[in-house]
Amino acid sequence: MPPESDELDELLQRGFRFALSLTHDRAAAEDLLQDACLGLVRAGGPWHVGYLFAAIRNRFIDEGRRAQTRVAPQEGNGQIDRLTAGGSNHTMRLAAEEEMDAALGHLRSEEREALYLAAVEGYTASEIAELTGRPRGTVLSLLHRAKARLRDVLRCKQEEWR
Repeated sequence: MPPESDELDELLQRGFRFALSLTHDRAAAEDLLQDACLGLVRAGGPWHVGYLFAAIRNRFIDEGRRAQTRVAPQEGNGQIDRLTAGGSNHTMRLAAEEEMDAALGHLRSEEREALYLAAVEGYTASEIAELTGRPRGTVLSLLHRAKARLRDVLRCKQEEWR
């Protein structure tokens, strides 16, 4: 049975953010979350963050296997330059979000997943290993590579702007 309305809203928001970290595409994340929720309803499964994340992750992997494709890095399209031309705090924040979104697009889905679970959800490497079925050392490696790649991409962007 699903939790109360407020708890369900929070669970769905967390599930959507997790799905978005995997897919890097808003529409695909919405579809992934919906499929996972339908699976939980059909199975009568518990409405717990661990089960929801597992359902989302399993559907993402299945979808990837079916499509035999990877999420491609997004190329910059000059939007950041247009956004920062005004110079206001709002446009600067939008530019930073756009820059981070583009940088996250350079990560592999496994790296985005581990980084999201650690940075946003606050899971430890051991907890991420348990959630994803990967060894703890692999999770630590994924986190290290994701952070290093983000640093490199963002450093290159800063040098372009100079």
